[in-house]
Amino acid sequence: MLEFWLIPAVMMLVIVGLFPPIAGYIVLVERKVLADMQVRLGPMRVGPHGLLQPLADALKLLLKEDIIPREADKGIFYVAPIVSMFTAFVAFGVVPFSERFRIADVNVGLLVISALGSVGILGIVLGGWSSNSHYPLLGALRSSAQLVSYELAMGLGLVCGVMSAGTLSMVQIVRNQQAQGLWFVFDNWGAMAPAFVIFFIAAVAETNRSPFDLPEAESELIAGYFTEYSAMKLGLFMFSEFIQIAVVGALYATLVLVGSNLPFMTDAGFSLPGGPEIALSQAVRVPLQLVTFLGKVALLCVIQIQIRWTLPRFRYDQMLGLSWKMLLPLSLANLAVTVVWMWLAGGGQ
Repeated sequence: MLEFWLIPAVMMLVIVGLFPPIAGYIVLVERKVLADMQVRLGPMRVGPHGLLQPLADALKLLLKEDIIPREADKGIFYVAPIVSMFTAFVAFGVVPFSERFRIADVNVGLLVISALGSVGILGIVLGGWSSNSHYPLLGALRSSAQLVSYELAMGLGLVCGVMSAGTLSMVQIVRNQQAQGLWFVFDNWGAMAPAFVIFFIAAVAETNRSPFDLPEAESELIAGYFTEYSAMKLGLFMFSEFIQIAVVGALYATLVLVGSNLPFMTDAGFSLPGGPEIALSQAVRVPLQLVTFLGKVALLCVIQIQIRWTLPRFRYDQMLGLSWKMLLPLSLANLAVTVVWMWLAGGGQ
């Protein structure tokens, strides 16, 4: 009984205590990756190789003057960044970091993460509207249009994954992939692959990052929805954006990359084809799963960072056209193909 409450409590403390610094270091990784792509060094002055730069940035945000526009709706102006930060944190409550390290095994975990992503956009909308300024309001309106456009395609991609998994539980999805011995992206003779590609594109769009950063669009809207924000409230918006990158990576790693498991991993250890089974104790298995999961999430975060600094920003009509004219029809067609394929595989039942 003690273990039942102890592990979720420890995980909650870990998430609350470690994820703000992790978000800060994701910023550092992004700056380093960008510098490497442009043959530069990036931050190097604060600490060895710039490793203390996130601490300096956090200190700067804490010490900066907190300015609030005179005509702003002060209550909503304060609440907006908290909404974005809170929803990004809570999403990790249903993510299985390993077999033993998780907060809750919710039987509708995928639905919870999808719902929290939709609610998180409200922080951007409220922040832009409460600023009582033209540029933030335009950024908020763009954010709402982007949410409606890409939420449908992302949802249909998730439906295909749920059909293959047979469950909405994040923990059970990992177990089903392990028991099946086949990643869902290769299921139905590869018919699931387009669904997960569409889902990844739509999920990246949900994070409001380039090439989908229309709500921010500094070349058009100064800074978009957070133009009037400063100090730590601006930092909360920044932290929530980078935590959402990790949420997308964790969700995609769970759905497509078997979560915390490695190839040929079983409940007892490793079972290599045609070879002996290698047993692993819990003292080795649990840390190995945790490191494996975090490595997969880190890889997916780096891919999202490279996408941001490789592709130019879409125009507003291009952003909407990509969703309504391409991703949505493709996701509907892929859903129909998946349904027919699974119906035929089930003997027409």
